[in-house]
Amino acid sequence: MPQMHKIFRSFTIVLTAALALCTCLAMTAPAQARTSAEIAAAFDSGVAAYDAGDYEKAFKTWWDLRYEDIAAMRNLAMMLRKGQGTQKDPKKAEELYLRASEAGLPTAQADLADMYLKGELGPPDLTRALPLLEAAAAANHPVAQYQLGQFYETGAPPLVPQNLEVARQLYASAAKHGMADAAARAAFLGPPTVNASQAASAPATPTTPNSPAVPNPAVSPASADPPPPLRASRP
Repeated sequence: MPQMHKIFRSFTIVLTAALALCTCLAMTAPAQARTSAEIAAAFDSGVAAYDAGDYEKAFKTWWDLRYEDIAAMRNLAMMLRKGQGTQKDPKKAEELYLRASEAGLPTAQADLADMYLKGELGPPDLTRALPLLEAAAAANHPVAQYQLGQFYETGAPPLVPQNLEVARQLYASAAKHGMADAAARAAFLGPPTVNASQAASAPATPTTPNSPAVPNPAVSPASADPPPPLRASRP
């Protein structure tokens, strides 16, 4: 009998722990799964609130979607970065940007790279920004292409060699997506002379006093302010 009591007591302890874990998970996860249409409708209500200047409502709406929609997650990071509808919190913005970046959202990758370049999370950090810029540029994000083009135009040793052909390719691509600054640099450097894959493997261009000068990418006019919120749901 004492042995049976021990077994029953152990079972009770395990069952109590399991119930506590389930309760904890229920409190941290969304209360009920929503359809894509419901998520999109909730996301759109956040856009409407943001456009009306009701930032607190927009923040709350997107906060409730943070586990279900990576565009909402990115918009929350943007608002935390700006201090819109909530207190400014660069570290929390970084955390949400990272999650959205790891989920493959180019806008989040470009935004977080911009934070690193501007020193919003410490000293300017090209080492952390570069892989994010490269990922976003490969997904045809025009701001990322423009900023990366600047680094290739001027060179940023030892991380980025000067390569004017790669810069031309990046500027041309960003210009096709409507970026005026990129179009101006593309006009200055001239059109690409080889395709993108050849440009990437082309030898670095030696830096000379006559090399074209561009503004410091960390303070480029193209990235002077955080971009506006995403306007389409991404469940």
